[in-house]
Amino acid sequence: QVQLVESGGGLVQAGGSLRLSCVASGITFSSYAMAWFRQAPGKEREFVAGIIWSGRTTRYADSVKGRFTISRDNAKNTVYLQMNNLKPEDTAVYCCAADSRRALLSANVAAYEYWGQGTQVTVSS
Repeated sequence: QVQLVESGGGLVQAGGSLRLSCVASGITFSSYAMAWFRQAPGKEREFVAGIIWSGRTTRYADSVKGRFTISRDNAKNTVYLQMNNLKPEDTAVYCCAADSRRALLSANVAAYEYWGQGTQVTVSS
């Protein structure tokens, strides 16, 4: 059974930082590209950041470039999202996702086979 479990969300003031974690089980983690998506109330799910299996290539949404950093530890089956200089518009449920095309970084929701339940991030102004 595949599980992706996120943690690290919470309430933070604008300008603050959070680090999200996603632990995977039931898959060969190093065979998957991983990504973070987010969904705010009333909006569609959107791509935030992605990282290929080796960690050597990453991709970011324009809205988070320079503020967020995605990384992974294959020995711990974990992908991280370091979020700095948070803004109220970053408020959303953040989910991690896994794509077996391990060397590709798609921003398309449909490309990802497995999803976590998500963790809430709320940024107050």
